[in-house]
Amino acid sequence: MRRYNFKEINDVYGKISPFEFKDKLIKLAKFRAMESGRRVLDAGRGNPNWTAATPREAFFTFGQFAVNETRRTWNEGDLAGMPKKEGIATRFYQYIYDNLNMPGANLAKDIVDYGIEEFDFDPDSWVFELADAIIGDNYPSPDRILVHIEQIVTKYLIKEMKYDTKKGGPLSIFAVEGATAAMCYIFDSLMANELLRKGDKIAIMTPIFTPYLEIPHLPRYNFDVVFINADEIDENNNHTWQYSKKELEKLCDKSIKALFLVNPNNPASIALDENSCNNLVDVVTNHHPNLMIISDDVYGTFVPGFKSLMASLPYNTIGAYSFSKYFGVTGWRLGTLALHENNVFEKLINELPDDLKASVNKRYSDMSLNPDKISFMDRIVADSRMVALNHTAGLSTPQQVQMAFFSAFALIDKDDSYKGVNISICKRRQKLFYDALGVELIENKNDASYYVIFDIMKWATNNYGEDFANFIKDNYKPADMLFKLANNYSIVLLSGHGFFGPEWSVRVSLANLDDESYTFIGNSIKEVLSFYVYTWKKNK
Repeated sequence: MRRYNFKEINDVYGKISPFEFKDKLIKLAKFRAMESGRRVLDAGRGNPNWTAATPREAFFTFGQFAVNETRRTWNEGDLAGMPKKEGIATRFYQYIYDNLNMPGANLAKDIVDYGIEEFDFDPDSWVFELADAIIGDNYPSPDRILVHIEQIVTKYLIKEMKYDTKKGGPLSIFAVEGATAAMCYIFDSLMANELLRKGDKIAIMTPIFTPYLEIPHLPRYNFDVVFINADEIDENNNHTWQYSKKELEKLCDKSIKALFLVNPNNPASIALDENSCNNLVDVVTNHHPNLMIISDDVYGTFVPGFKSLMASLPYNTIGAYSFSKYFGVTGWRLGTLALHENNVFEKLINELPDDLKASVNKRYSDMSLNPDKISFMDRIVADSRMVALNHTAGLSTPQQVQMAFFSAFALIDKDDSYKGVNISICKRRQKLFYDALGVELIENKNDASYYVIFDIMKWATNNYGEDFANFIKDNYKPADMLFKLANNYSIVLLSGHGFFGPEWSVRVSLANLDDESYTFIGNSIKEVLSFYVYTWKKNK
């Protein structure tokens, strides 16, 4: 196994994606772990180490019921038929009664009951949709999302993201393969519909998940990027990860076509506070009413009372959400795009110059005799399959059922017991980390506590003054902390700078390791910092 030296690590630092850089640190950490007998602690990636078990149990138990239904219609050895609708609800309840001891059986029944009682679903239609979908024997129809499942998922998003249908009007949901697919689809459709063109000016609120920084500079887009920086600090010179009015006023520039943000952000995992949100709303409402906003809200469920920007600016915003972090389902690839039917995207399409409008209409002409009437959301769905394959578009139906089961599980949980457990895990690990580091943890109601971003320069200045901070800058490189942690402790972290955060910062994921690991990581960072202090004092 190859062991990288500091020069090799430093030579690529800041020149490649933080996630690619992390792979080199992992190789170094593994090499040193083999020598020392330590285990590698990779706190670089945000994949949670918990999974929502009960809704999965319900899913697989319901799946067994659905398989039994296929054998009712045709049973020839390994081959079976397709579920039949008539009487399927009655058969489902009988199945549950006969198999109450199967894992998740009660929740499966509760989910079916919930659809019937809360949404007045026809029992056979509801159970049949779930059974046929979980078997996966048909293309998704409608391709955007299945009819009953859309209502369940919409209510979940209204509960967790605070999407406001009274203020924004009816919602349209597209079930997608996680937030990463949502990103790709949005960029592609904005370009396909001439809402963004190569070289256009866009804005990005930083710090932010690195692909939002990297995608705009691909040759296909080559956007002119304006950064809206989280520049506010508190009275103790600590980052608040909020945005000053001056920064947000950059968006008064009407040549900026679109704004991209992650809320709560990544890597600080701090949500927009009321003041930042109100200032942003003021800028858009009074100075740039045609601004297109794309808000990625994946960490919102970890902030009590979280409110998506889509709730405050429903006309301007398309909301992206992923189930991956909250339910531990990164492998399932479950996410949504949400857009109110009355939105700025369609307004801008209608206002395109005649030549561009004709070109765009031609793109969708095989879908309708009146392509100009196709909604922007339906265009995104079609673009996800290059339009020509629109008839095969949509998230696989078994994935949609799992999404519905997660959503219904959270809706049935009136006391938010599952949410409380999730939040407590991250908060507990955050406290262990800060206690070991010897740094005061500042309580923040907007803190998802999913990540920690630790700014070495802020710590140095706050504790020992500018002279010490300058000593570190003059004698070390920003990659030094990351290298020492990997080389000396087999700990892998990411650079906060790669997310457009402070240059001398590191990001710690609080989601993917056991609790004790965060005490070790905090202690290890403290030892490296102590070494800096020792060499500084010795030098003086």
